[in-house]
Parts: sequence; structure tokens; C-alpha cells
Amino acid sequence: MQPTAETPIAPMLAKAVPQVPAPDSVDGGLSYEPKWDGFRAIVYATGTGDTVESIEIGSRGSKMLTRYFPELVEAFIRLLPGPCVLDGEIVVPTGEPGNQRLDWEALSQRIHPAASRVNLLAGQTPATFVAFDLLAIGDESLLDRPFAERRAELERFAGPLPQPIQLTRTTTDVDLARTWLVEFEGAGLDGVVAKPLAGPYTPNKRTMLKVKHHRTADVVALGYRIHASGRGVGSILLGLYDADGQLRSIGGVSAFSDVRRLELIDELAPLIERDDSGEAVTGETERSRFSGSKDVSYVRLRPERVLEVRYDQMEGMRFRHTAQFERWRPDREARSCTFEQLDRPIAYDLADVMG
Repeated sequence: MQPTAETPIAPMLAKAVPQVPAPDSVDGGLSYEPKWDGFRAIVYATGTGDTVESIEIGSRGSKMLTRYFPELVEAFIRLLPGPCVLDGEIVVPTGEPGNQRLDWEALSQRIHPAASRVNLLAGQTPATFVAFDLLAIGDESLLDRPFAERRAELERFAGPLPQPIQLTRTTTDVDLARTWLVEFEGAGLDGVVAKPLAGPYTPNKRTMLKVKHHRTADVVALGYRIHASGRGVGSILLGLYDADGQLRSIGGVSAFSDVRRLELIDELAPLIERDDSGEAVTGETERSRFSGSKDVSYVRLRPERVLEVRYDQMEGMRFRHTAQFERWRPDREARSCTFEQLDRPIAYDLADVMG
């Protein structure tokens, strides 16, 4: 079916792997490209003939991001050679020429309710769209075509376009891809993605492979505990959705500064669950043998806000150690945060470790 803004398509996803895979590990070989650290975006350009008349920009969760990036909307209408559907990433580069890197904080600030603020930031921190797949040209869907063909069409269709639209680099040289994994981190990129050259576009399926510099997960804020001092947020409780759609507690994130703990009280206040009388709803986490007399109560939050955390490993269905806060993810839907995303270590025989 032809994807449109009225019937948006779910982006093809990537499965985490521990190292850049060899090209012969997948039938038909692999194409490698940098993993951009931005907002995943599907661009729907509609019009007649060679004229683009309107633009909608869908997020990974099919929410429309169009209003937050007016400078991209204007560029797409002006520069695209005709109606199409593009898959790519919205990023914000900052810094002086020769010393630029991706700026996640500047990108996050673009999601703002006030149109005046959006327009101001569009001028101060303009975004770039990095295209890495072409899903349709005019009325023709390319979803069933192999990636090698879609990439060739993308280069023909959008390759000559100037900023703020650009094509991602690709290579079939695995050694070069492994070099990218190391070198591109210094520019704020997130890793390397490998795509099967013979594969069709598979919406919402983890057909691609990704290698990141460390383990991260996008999780849901379930609640918070007050700091031991009695002032501010001491820790945020985290959750993920299981295969049955149940939200499971998986651990927490803490180690906030004194200033940040107080800021979080105000930031999280709109999400607090309240009873009919307006009082905050509280809960208690399960006690363990390590809890002792520790207060395990917490303030419950509506499961709407997503954050990215760093973690070392899982133990069962929970983080083995306290996770580290990385950043808020305003572009992610809470329901999309599932256990499936987790990078679980490959099984290893203890006898081999012991020698």
C-alpha cells in the first residue's frame, strides 16, 4: 500500500548486535551507513507532476513533527524534484565550520508548544534532514524493492539536492564501516547501521542491524522517590512494556545533582497521578533482602514520558545495577518502549571463562 500522512508507515527498525557484522553474514550482502543521532522522520511530500505542494513529517511513532521544523518544510517544497516518501533522520549540527558535531540538546528544544519559540529556534539552530531510504516516488511504492535498488533511486532522485537535505554515506566495505564506528563518534554520531542489500522495506520490523558505542534503552518514567534529604527527586523509577503489553518495572536512575533534583520536581509535576480528591497517588516497590528499613514508597506518574538511559547488563527482567540518565526522548511514544530493544549479551560458557 502506498504510504501517506493519512495512512502513515511505521519505520523499519534495527536490532542491536555486539559488533559490525561481516557482509557474508546475510544473504545478498550488507550495506553500511552511519547511525545518526536525531529524530527518525518519514517525510510525505504530496503534489502533482513535478511540483511538491505540501509536506508532512511523521515521527517514529507516527506523530506529526511538521510544525516544529518550518525551515525543513520550506526546503522540501522548494528543493524536492517531485512527490515522494523519504525515510531519514532530523539532526541539528552546531559548532564552527571544521569543528561541528550533532547537538541533541538543541534538537530536543525544537519540540516546543509555542509557535514563536519554534520559529525563533528554526533560525537559531536550523535542522538538517539526512535521507537514507526512498519509500515512494509519485504514486509508485518502492517498499517491495530491494534496498540496493531503493538506494540507487534515492541517489538519482535526491543526490544532487543542497542543504538542508543530504544523503547519508554508505559503503559495502566492512573495514571502512568499522573505522566509521570509532571515528564518527567524535562528531556525535551514534554508531553504525547495516542493511541487507537484497531486503525489502519491512515496517516496524527489526530487519536492520545496529552497533552502538554502549548499551542504551529508551524507557518509561513510572514514578519517583523523594531524595533522602527530603528535598527533590532522589530517583526515577523505570519501566518497559512486555510482549503482552504490560508495563513492567525494571529498575531506576539516580545520581542527580542538588540543583537537578529540585528542577525534576517541577518538570515531573504535570505527570503525577492524582486521586479524585486531587491528592498524589503513591505506591511501593517490592522489598528485597537489600531494602532493610529503607523507604520503598514512590510518587506514581502517568506512563507518558520517555527517557534514554545507559546500563551495563540485565538480570532477569531488570537492570542489574542502577542505570544512568542520558537524556529525555520527546520524540518517542511510551508504548514503543519494549524489552525487544534491549541488547542482551550472547550466551557464553562459564567453563571457557574459568579456563
